Amino acid sequence: MAHVHGKGMMKEMSKVKDTMGREIMKGSMASVTVHTGAKLMSKLAKYPVLVFGAGVVAGVCVYKYRKQIIASANKAIDSGKDFVLQQKENLEDIVAENKEES
Repeated sequence: MAHVHGKGMMKEMSKVKDTMGREIMKGSMASVTVHTGAKLMSKLAKYPVLVFGAGVVAGVCVYKYRKQIIASANKAIDSGKDFVLQQKENLEDIVAENKEES
């Protein structure tokens, strides 16, 4: 980071402040989420009926949207296969270029 004086220094400090503020906010939100999740899980563990009910609700949602879930999973698998094949071709090209140079 360059050493600055005057007006430039104030701009640099405001950038650092903004970045620090964002990071502090992210950390706070993560902490709150973990704390809330822990409370929720401890309450659910005390009441097995709630665990069963949550499972039923999750099952109904999965059943209702099963076609969309399967379609998106297949799309992700296909794009992953395409990516792997493309990287394999790139690697083969690099190996061929190195063999030609040798």
